[in-house]
Order: sequence, then C-alpha cells, then structure tokens
Amino acid sequence: MAARSVIALVSVADVVAGDLADHLDRRGHDVREARQPWEAESLLSAGGIDVVIVGDSVSQAEGRDLLRRYGGGQSVDGKAGPDFILICRPADLVDKVLALELGAADVVESPLNVRELAARIGGLLTRRGRSAQELIVLENATVDLRSAIVMHRSGAEEQLSPGQVALLRLFLASPRKVLTRDDIIAAAPAENADAFDRSIDSRIVRLRRKLDTETIITIRGAGYRFDPPTQRVD
Repeated sequence: MAARSVIALVSVADVVAGDLADHLDRRGHDVREARQPWEAESLLSAGGIDVVIVGDSVSQAEGRDLLRRYGGGQSVDGKAGPDFILICRPADLVDKVLALELGAADVVESPLNVRELAARIGGLLTRRGRSAQELIVLENATVDLRSAIVMHRSGAEEQLSPGQVALLRLFLASPRKVLTRDDIIAAAPAENADAFDRSIDSRIVRLRRKLDTETIITIRGAGYRFDPPTQRVD
C-alpha cells in the first residue's frame, strides 16, 4: 500500500482547519498542524511534507519567508520540498503575485470552500505522483473509489460500503456489457451470507439511490448493464 500523503496546515483558522483536516483524513491523507509560523519551522525542517497550506492570519512577510526556505522546489534532506498553497485576503493582489513569483503552487482567497481547497490539494498531489484519489464522474455525483466517498453536486457526501465499491468496480470494468446475476454474485459477492438471486436487485437499487444515477440499467430477463454517462459540453 502506498504511503499516505502528508498535508501541513500552518496557522489556518480553527473552524476551517477542523473541517479541512476531517475532509482530507477521510480521503487518505495525514494532516499535521502548526498554529504559529515558528512551530512550522520544526515541522517543515523534518521533511516528508507534500503540501503546505498557509493561513491568512500569517503575515505576508512570514508566509513568504516560509515559502523561500521550504517551497518552490527547494530540497529538504535531499528530497524535493513541499508545494505551498497560500490563503490570502481578496485585496492582497500584490502579495498574491509576489507569492506566485516566489514559487507558490497556488494562492486562494478567503473565505474559502473546503471542498474546493481539497480539490486543489488533490491536483498538486497528482502532479507529484502522490494522488490518493480515483474519481468517477456520474450525472449528479463524483465518486472517489479509493476513499469510498460519494460527493453529490449539492455538497453532501455519503460513504460506500466495501460491497458497494466492489459492485461499482465490476460495472466500471465492463461498460455497456450485460452482467447476469451469476456474474455479479461471482465477482462482487454480498457482504453477508444472503447472496440469493433476489438480493442482487436490492443491492442494485441501493447503489443506484446512493449514486443518484440512471447509468445502471436493468435488462429484463438478462441482468444489468452500466452505460457511462455522456459528458456534457458547455
């Protein structure tokens, strides 16, 4: 199993830090916090950090100092330094430009959306070869298969059970192919001993409901088929 990526939160406001840490932890990341810039010194000096989020309570001078010393591709103990995301106030255009010129990977304005910030972190981890996501986009939701989380367009999230993940992976591996009940029982068995023929129908109904999707189609007398959603072009 790949090592968990490590995200450091430096002086991020408590209300945001709590939500963000929970959001990232459920997606397979380790989160470490430093409430003050001086606490971040020992955390970043030790190395092993993939992404650093610097809160807007840090002075711009302190934030830029951390960025100069540990970011921008600098090396810590022979390893590439972390990517930095700085949180700034909307009026701080000059400081935003300076941060980017110094090598910040991203600058976001407060107030911020935790889910958007997590997506930006995920993008940086992907470029570092440390992605912990396996995303499937459906009509009304996005599924992170590795963390077994369904992210609805409304912002709500639901957890998939191991059996539901196995069932969804089976459909994803066989797009537009009719799978019989026997195929499903063999490749994605139920999570208990009640894997009778009719229980497959119930499992499909529950999965459809949780994913809010019409892509899993019942083929009467034959089984079920997954038709990947057509991507909309705006």
